[in-house]
Amino acid sequence: MSRPVALITGPTAGLGSGFAHRYATDGYDLVLVARDRERLEQLAAELRADAGVDVEVLPADLAVAADRERVAERLAEGVQVLVNNAGFGTSGEFWNAHFSLLQSQLDVNVTAVMQLTHAALPSMLEAGKGTVINVASVAGLLPGRGSTYSASKAWVIAFSEGLANGLEGTGVGVHALCPGFVRTEFHERAGIEMAGTPSFLWLEVPEVVRDTLAAVADGQVVIVPGLQYKALTTVGRMVPRGLVRAATKVVGRGRGRT
Repeated sequence: MSRPVALITGPTAGLGSGFAHRYATDGYDLVLVARDRERLEQLAAELRADAGVDVEVLPADLAVAADRERVAERLAEGVQVLVNNAGFGTSGEFWNAHFSLLQSQLDVNVTAVMQLTHAALPSMLEAGKGTVINVASVAGLLPGRGSTYSASKAWVIAFSEGLANGLEGTGVGVHALCPGFVRTEFHERAGIEMAGTPSFLWLEVPEVVRDTLAAVADGQVVIVPGLQYKALTTVGRMVPRGLVRAATKVVGRGRGRT
C-alpha cells in the first residue's frame, strides 16, 4: 500500500522542520513547499536518508498568486495532511512599513492558508479522512504589540474554528495551533529584538510538535502548547481587554513590530 502524504509549507526551519521530521518518522511521504530550493533539497535528502520516505520538493513563494496556484494544484491531487506553517512577521511600525510588505504578509499568513485549505479539502472529504493544521499564534488570542501579524493570526484561528464546526462528522479535522515564543529563526528573520524575554516563556520545537499531534489525535481544535501559555490565554479571556493590552505591552517591551 502507498504511504500517506503530508504537505508542509515553510519546512526549512523551526516548526515546519519539526513537523517534517515527525511526519517522516511516522511513515508519511512528504511534499515540502518553501522559497529556498537549496534548503528544500538539503532537507529532502536528509529525510530520505533518515526515514526512507519519498520527498517531493515544490519551491514556491506563497506571496505570489501564481505560486500559490501551483501548490493548490498539487493539493487537489490529494494529500492526507496539510500543515499551513509558512508565515512571517515584520519589524517597525505599521504606519512606517512599506505597504507592499504588509500585503505580502497578508498573502502568506491569510490568503495562502485559505487557498491551500480550500484546495486540500475536497479529496479529504471524498476519502472521509484528513487533517489540516493551521499554524496561528498566541498573538491571535491576545491583543499583542503587533497589529497586522496579530490580526492575521486571529483570522487563522476563527477560520479554523468555523471550518471545524462545518466539518464535524466528516472524518476531516481542522486545527489551529497557537504557540507562544518558540526557539526558531522567526524573530531574527523579522528583525524583532527579543533580548530580555523571560526564559520560562520560550518553547522548544520538538515539544510543540509532540503536543500538537497529541492534541490533534484528541480532537482539539484550538491548540495552545505549554502550561504557561494555557494559563495566559485562559486569564486573557477572563479579564477586561484593557488590562490584557496593558499586560502584553509590558511583555512586548515596546518592540517595534507590525
